[in-house]
Amino acid sequence: MNGKEERRGLAVLGSTGSIGTQALEVAAAHPDRLRVVALTAHTNVELLEEQARLHRPVLVGMVSPGAAAELRTRLAGTGIEVMAGTECLVEAAAYPLSDIVLNGVVGSAGLPPTLAALGAGKRLALANKESMVAGGELVLEALAAGGELIPVDSEHGAIFHCLRGEDLGEVETLVLTASGGPFYGRGRDELAGVTVEDALAHPTWNMGRKITIDSATLMNKGLEVIEAHYLFGMPYDAIRVVAHPQSVVHSLVEFRDGSMSAQLSLPDMRLPISLALSYPERWGPPFQRTELAALGGLTFGEIDRDAFGCLDLAYRAGREGGLATAVLNAANEVAVAAFLEGSIGFLDIERIIGDTLERYEPGRARSLDDVLRAEEWARAAAAETAGEVSGFA
Repeated sequence: MNGKEERRGLAVLGSTGSIGTQALEVAAAHPDRLRVVALTAHTNVELLEEQARLHRPVLVGMVSPGAAAELRTRLAGTGIEVMAGTECLVEAAAYPLSDIVLNGVVGSAGLPPTLAALGAGKRLALANKESMVAGGELVLEALAAGGELIPVDSEHGAIFHCLRGEDLGEVETLVLTASGGPFYGRGRDELAGVTVEDALAHPTWNMGRKITIDSATLMNKGLEVIEAHYLFGMPYDAIRVVAHPQSVVHSLVEFRDGSMSAQLSLPDMRLPISLALSYPERWGPPFQRTELAALGGLTFGEIDRDAFGCLDLAYRAGREGGLATAVLNAANEVAVAAFLEGSIGFLDIERIIGDTLERYEPGRARSLDDVLRAEEWARAAAAETAGEVSGFA
C-alpha cells in the first residue's frame, strides 16, 4: 500500500476483550493503513469510553442497554453515536464505513454479526470460532454470496498462510497444535478436584476466562477442529490434534508426498490479527521476533483422549453434522459458566455436554432461526443437567 491509498475502515466487535484490545494495538501501530470506525462491547463502559476517545470511531455499541445509557452520557458532545442491545453487533458488522470487520465476540452471539458482515461484502477477520461451530453451513452460504473471510485464531491463521499458493488437492492432513492447557500430562483421576483458579492458569496464552477454561478441557481444540472442517473443506479424519506445550508451532499442513509446512512465532495474538487485517500484505515491523536459538527445544506429544473427553465429543458432533455442533457449543457455554461460578466440578463440564448431545434429536441448520432454536434447547437441557450435578461440585 502506498501513501496515496485510502485507509481501510475497521470495525472491532468485542473491542474490550483480549482479541479486541490487541486488534486496536495493531490498528494504532498502522494509522496510515487503518481507521477505526466502529467498536462494540458488552458491559465494560470504562474501557470502551477510553477506546472511543482514543480512536474516535463514528459508532460505538454496548450489548447491555444500561451500560449503553451510561456510555451515552459519558460521550455526550463527542459526536460519537452510541447504540444499545445485541443489534449493535449486526449494525457495526454491516456499517457502511467499514471495510474490515474483526469479530472478537465471545460465544455464539458472534454468529449474527458474522453473517451480517459477509452479507454486506466485508472482509471478515474471524476470531469468533463459535460462528463456524454453531452455523458453519450458514457462514459458507453467506461467504459464497460475497465478502471475504480470513481466520484470526492462531491455528487457523497458520493453516491459511501455510496454504497460500498451494493446491488443496495436494493436502493430506491438517495438524492443529494444542498447548494442552494447564493440565497437560495429568490423568483423568488427577482432574477431578482441580479448581477454577487452577484451570485459569494457562501456561502460554493470556486469554479471556471462557476460552481459557475451554483450553483446559481441550474443548477449545475440539471447536477448532470443527472450524477447520468448514474453513478448509477437509473431512474430520484428515484433521489431527497434537500436543505442543511451547505454543510456537501454531499448526501444520501435511501434503500427500509426506512433506509438511508449519507457521512458527511466539505466542502473541497480535501477529495473526495483523495477518488477517493486512492480507495479502505483511505489515512490519514485528511486535516481537522469534529467536530460534533462545527457544531451546520444541516438543510434541499425543493427547490423552480419556482424560480430555471433550475433544472426542467435538469430533462426534462434527461428524454428525447438522445442528449437533450448535448443540455442542451451547451446552459447553452453559457448562463452562457453571464451572466458573463454582457450582459444578471440572469433569462435570464434559458430563453435561455429553448428556446434552445424547438427548438431542438430529436436525439440519436451514436458517439462523434453526440454529437459535437448537441453542435455546441445548442451553435449557444443559442447565437442567448442571442443576442435577451441582451438589457434587
